[in-house]
Amino acid sequence: MKHCMVVDDSDVIRKVARAYLERLGYMVTEAESGLEALERCGVGMPDLILMDWHMPGQSSIETIAALRRISHDRQPYVIYMTTENDDEDIGRAMAVGADNCLLKPFDKIAFEGKITEIALHG
Repeated sequence: MKHCMVVDDSDVIRKVARAYLERLGYMVTEAESGLEALERCGVGMPDLILMDWHMPGQSSIETIAALRRISHDRQPYVIYMTTENDDEDIGRAMAVGADNCLLKPFDKIAFEGKITEIALHG
């Protein structure tokens, strides 16, 4: 079973993403911050990480960069989730190691389509 971690300070976003991911057959863990996500990744690296663009404490850009420095046998596929269609911000996330981007708020069809596409080609 594939493992996905949803990293977002919004409980609502985490719950919605969890419901969609579980329907697609993923085991899901959640983290409220980048620091919590890094701690969890140190214990067990997920296959996929959905990372919110704006969280308290450590920024998502810093978290993605730190995640890519963790020595592990495999690297997760990282999707940068943002409410802003800001090419510069998305470019920074991709430059430090994000693999893809997903605009929020997401609907079920767009979300599941993106995850299924990644699972097939990722």
